[in-house]
Amino acid sequence: MSGSYDDSMMDVSSDSFWEVGNYKRSVKRVDDGSRLCNDLMTCIHERARIEKSYAQQLSEWGKRWRQLIDKGPQYGTLERAWSALCTEAEKVSELHMDVKSALMGEDYEKLKNWQRDSYHKQMIGGFKETKEADDGFRKAQKPWGKKLKEMETMKKSYHSACKEEKLAASRETNGKLESNNNPESQKKLQEKVEKCQQEVEKTKERYEKSLEELDKLTPQYMENMEQVFEQWQQFEDKRIRFFGEQLLEVKQHLDLSTNHRFQTIYQTLEDTVTATDVEEDLKWFRSNHGPGMPMNWPQFEDWSIDLNRTLSRREKKRSHRRASH
Repeated sequence: MSGSYDDSMMDVSSDSFWEVGNYKRSVKRVDDGSRLCNDLMTCIHERARIEKSYAQQLSEWGKRWRQLIDKGPQYGTLERAWSALCTEAEKVSELHMDVKSALMGEDYEKLKNWQRDSYHKQMIGGFKETKEADDGFRKAQKPWGKKLKEMETMKKSYHSACKEEKLAASRETNGKLESNNNPESQKKLQEKVEKCQQEVEKTKERYEKSLEELDKLTPQYMENMEQVFEQWQQFEDKRIRFFGEQLLEVKQHLDLSTNHRFQTIYQTLEDTVTATDVEEDLKWFRSNHGPGMPMNWPQFEDWSIDLNRTLSRREKKRSHRRASH
């Protein structure tokens, strides 16, 4: 690096990681990691509640419609097919309750335990890991930051001397143009310019020396900061990998398409529905509620002692009709 007087000196990036204090974003990522654990746990918990609610609603729906079908007028193989929908609901309800249990019993607890083992709360607040990251970066940056501050002071002195020299030179030039200017006054102005020029050279030398010292510290500064950064890159690497594995486990718990019980439910439903037999149902209804029912056709009945009670009733009805006339 080299320094020169230039008010418009371009700042490459005040947002750069290498700027003093800008490691704070890397430190904040540690806190963000714990917060993301909370967010993912909340996400899983909400999905578990949805699974439970859906399971309960399916179960209630299945029970209610089974009762309606049992008490209703539908009959035969179609009744069994319709009832199979209720069976499907009850079975799927059980599966979704299993999903809820897996989400909360396995995924949620695993995430909770990982967070507890990875982020350790301090008595004074915050996480131990956050403090370790902050301390590590601060220690790595301290020598370079101190030298940077010295360099900034030297640069300020140099720039200030340049401004003073420029102002003195301007006064000297203006003095030469004034008609009433005396040699003594002009001499003082010239001496002032020379003095300012000397100050410029002196501050420039200090500034350049300070910059050289800063340059010498920069490689070590970069190495130290890289080491600390990589340490917390690895910490974040573990979190990202864990989250990826965790999300895959959640997917496996949610994916009922690979569950043999789920496949069996719909194969059974399809078999029951396709087993609907129109001719069989109509035949059953004919036999149980139609012309196919047996009938005790009326036949001549001779009187016997066994029919006495029945005849007595008939006689009572006849006597009642006669009395009414």
